[in-house]
Amino acid sequence: MLILLQDLTGLLFPELCCACSTLLHHGEGDICTSCIHNLPYTDHHIYKDNKVARKLWGRIPFHQAMALLHFRKGNSVQNLIHHLKYKGKKGLGVKLGTILAGQLISNPHYQGIDLIIPIPLHKKKEQERGYNQSMCIADGLSAALNIPVAKGCLIRKVATSSQTRKSRYKRYENMKEVFGISDPAILAGKHVLLVDDVITTGATIEACAMELYRHGIGKLSIATIAFAD
Repeated sequence: MLILLQDLTGLLFPELCCACSTLLHHGEGDICTSCIHNLPYTDHHIYKDNKVARKLWGRIPFHQAMALLHFRKGNSVQNLIHHLKYKGKKGLGVKLGTILAGQLISNPHYQGIDLIIPIPLHKKKEQERGYNQSMCIADGLSAALNIPVAKGCLIRKVATSSQTRKSRYKRYENMKEVFGISDPAILAGKHVLLVDDVITTGATIEACAMELYRHGIGKLSIATIAFAD
């Protein structure tokens, strides 16, 4: 009877791949197996001199920086990020975090991380959305890497306006003094992995990094799911 109900639910509300919109097969969740193998991976984890690192050079000190996927308008990665941020697909964030962890495990530069810290949403935005997509990614990373997430340590004090159509300078100005730290003691001397969904100009990462350094972290690494070329 349960199998019959599951089959009926599948017919009425078919589960589709968040990347390519094809029907998911039994055992697949959020992303089909084909997309997992064929997404536009950056291979940033192999190269210390990658596009994310270059984007941040001279702006903040960091140990390592990378993104998992290339984000371009209309590609499968844009579909994934849209589902993650606006369609309630929290499990998708965890899965992407797990895939990201698989690359970090193979990279000696990402060893010795003490804490994972997701980029926070403002409390009001998180209440409206029901979750923080970067926290979902961090949870996937944490489970795979066995590294704790410092939940609530980095906070967003100011609800900023959308960054989408702003220039790099305007984005930087928009992020000034937006973030704060709730528990500085846990950061002292730690190697922190800062996690976000997408990096574009790097203004948000930069603002968070400066706040973390002001409160005594020893080393900063950065990992995002996507990089907007």
